[in-house]
Amino acid sequence: MTQDTRSALLRAALNAAARGWHVFPLRPGTKTPALHGEKACPRTGPCASGHRKWEQRATTNPDRIRTAWTRAPFNVGIATGPSGLLVVDLDVPKDKSSTDAPCGAATFRALCERSGQPVPRTRTVRTASGGNHLYFTPPPAVRLHNTAGTLAPLVDTRAWGGYVVAAGSTVNGTRYETAGPALLRPLPGWLRALVVPPHPVNRPRAAPVDGRRRPYVDAALTRETAAVTTAPEGRRNTTLLRAGRALGRFVASGDLTRTEVETALQRAGESAGLAAAECRATVRSALDWSITHNPLGRAA
Repeated sequence: MTQDTRSALLRAALNAAARGWHVFPLRPGTKTPALHGEKACPRTGPCASGHRKWEQRATTNPDRIRTAWTRAPFNVGIATGPSGLLVVDLDVPKDKSSTDAPCGAATFRALCERSGQPVPRTRTVRTASGGNHLYFTPPPAVRLHNTAGTLAPLVDTRAWGGYVVAAGSTVNGTRYETAGPALLRPLPGWLRALVVPPHPVNRPRAAPVDGRRRPYVDAALTRETAAVTTAPEGRRNTTLLRAGRALGRFVASGDLTRTEVETALQRAGESAGLAAAECRATVRSALDWSITHNPLGRAA
């Protein structure tokens, strides 16, 4: 890395911070946070009162940013939640051998057409993989979290608990660059209705047969929590989300209480190395989604 590269990355971090976006360093040339994990936390400095993740340590302070980016040519991460952003991530298929698989841009365009809406025009960043990040301001008084494929295949969203790589960063030799509109716009109302989590519906809990829980329910609870506990790094949050959605149907049917599932998955997620706040957010989102989509507790 040249001095010019390092200066360019520092400028990218400062430019993002000037917009009010909270930034943190990513390892040079990658999308991985350059901060220590919870297990390696020295409990000193910013973590003196307890481990602080990248979302908590992200900053808009120019002095802190200059200090960090003079140490190495770090890429720039933007913590979307603290920055007041919701970013729609239009990804590309990971399997390069199939040229017929639609990309996230295509499935998102189809979603817009089905909704009778044009593709929103807002600040857009071209990613290193060839996808796009669409930046929006979320609705006030609503704390949105990440989604994965909820809107459409290869269409994810990043909000609280998530981050994106800022324009100016380079991954695998390719720069993230602003492409198209640079003006940041509010999340359209029709899209907001799809990503704002619904209020949980209060339903009476069905009594288990003969007052006993069905064996397959306990087996499912054991299987899903074990999957979360043993999930490899990089797949932990996704596995937790999938487990929450799988077990949510038993909450909808009354075979399990929401508290039982939340407690079990929270414990499993933290055992796997996820932060407590991240676990709570993921489990809540997964259960809300599952209960809404399984109103009678039908098998998925």
